[in-house]
Amino acid sequence: MTTPEPSPATSARPAASRLPAYERRILGGSALIAAPGLLAAAFMAWSGSGWREADGWVLAAAVIVTALLVRWQRRRLVYPLQSFASLLDALRLGDYSLRGRVGGALDDLVYDINALAERLQQERLQFEESSYLLGKTLAALDNAVLVFDQDTRLRLLNPAAQQLLQADRHQLFGRRAEELGLQPLLDQPSGQLLNHRFAGRSGRFEIRHAPLRTEGRGGRLLVINDVGRVLREEERQAWQRLLRVLGHEVNNSLAPIQSMAGTLATLALRDPLPEDWREDFRNGLELIGHRSGALSRFLASYSRLTRLPPPQRREVALGPLLEKVVRLESRLPVTLDAGPALHLMADPDQLEQALINLVRNAAEASLPTRGGVVLRWQAKAERVSIEILDEGEGPPASDNLFVPFFTTKPGGSGIGLALVRQIAEAHDGGVSLLARTDARGAVATLWLPQPADHPQPP
Repeated sequence: MTTPEPSPATSARPAASRLPAYERRILGGSALIAAPGLLAAAFMAWSGSGWREADGWVLAAAVIVTALLVRWQRRRLVYPLQSFASLLDALRLGDYSLRGRVGGALDDLVYDINALAERLQQERLQFEESSYLLGKTLAALDNAVLVFDQDTRLRLLNPAAQQLLQADRHQLFGRRAEELGLQPLLDQPSGQLLNHRFAGRSGRFEIRHAPLRTEGRGGRLLVINDVGRVLREEERQAWQRLLRVLGHEVNNSLAPIQSMAGTLATLALRDPLPEDWREDFRNGLELIGHRSGALSRFLASYSRLTRLPPPQRREVALGPLLEKVVRLESRLPVTLDAGPALHLMADPDQLEQALINLVRNAAEASLPTRGGVVLRWQAKAERVSIEILDEGEGPPASDNLFVPFFTTKPGGSGIGLALVRQIAEAHDGGVSLLARTDARGAVATLWLPQPADHPQPP
């Protein structure tokens, strides 16, 4: 077996003033094995014909040879053990590259040590990869993550937490949660929403914490989520979408009003007035009145969208409600593909209004292509899905279909789909508008939860 290089721990061990007990036992045992032969030879030489000088030299030579053999035997026994000690020392210090050479009676022990070294090397590699991945994950999180030990001293934090506390890492590590002003957060129930002021930011935060155990000792994990910033970002995007659509609609009305007002002002300054000035003034004022009315109706639609009351739920039979919706569309026939008899807990007036809007949109899409409209429903996965299929040109390629006031139809208000989604979400459901996969056209799907006492039919 090859001897590994002495490890730092081995070379750092204090030198013993005498042989270790194990090696003394080897020497003593080897000497005891040779002692009977030496004593027998001395007795025979003494009892034969008296002691002669030659006998003394022979006995001395036997003693010297025996001592050398004992030392040789000790080295043979101690040498592998020293190699094993060096290998184990290397493993203890994290050096898993050394290997022992298999051979002799210690094959099993050498094999086990080599296997242990390989396994520890793999585990360290996995640990380093996991630590690297964990570090990258924590660095990418917007949430502040902090880990405290059993004495509530900070042991780990991510860049978001460092930014929140506005301090360098070396100034934060080892400090107690009370010193950092975080102890009140650990005393709060997990999942609590509260207003708090940190060194780097103030606002509304969600606080979550959980117990940890590392090396048999307790600890605490603290996660701080700035919900105020998330809500502000969502609010900013919502305002941008709203202002974009509002600006488009208002400009569509104000531009012709401004143009016509300028034309009438120029006409009024002419002297003398033209003979047809009354007709020009009447047409101009009619145009201003028409666009003003359209703008007024637009704002009234916005007001109706924002004042939608909470749904007054009661048990509603779905089949009769859909039959009523189908009869209200007179521009083209709507086919009702009857499904299972189902009952929902919903506001019938709001649900009817949402379905009327979807059927009306499907009919308007199918009229130019002389297509048809099909209304069907089904119960699946603890919810009821109502589908309206048309044979039009398909839905427009836009992510703003359900944004209030967004419309692709001339003269449209952009309120219908937004109102449908608002009604569906108020009933804990949802709505989607997608292109059909089986034919030309679109399919609008409105889904609502199915009551527990009305299970899905087989």
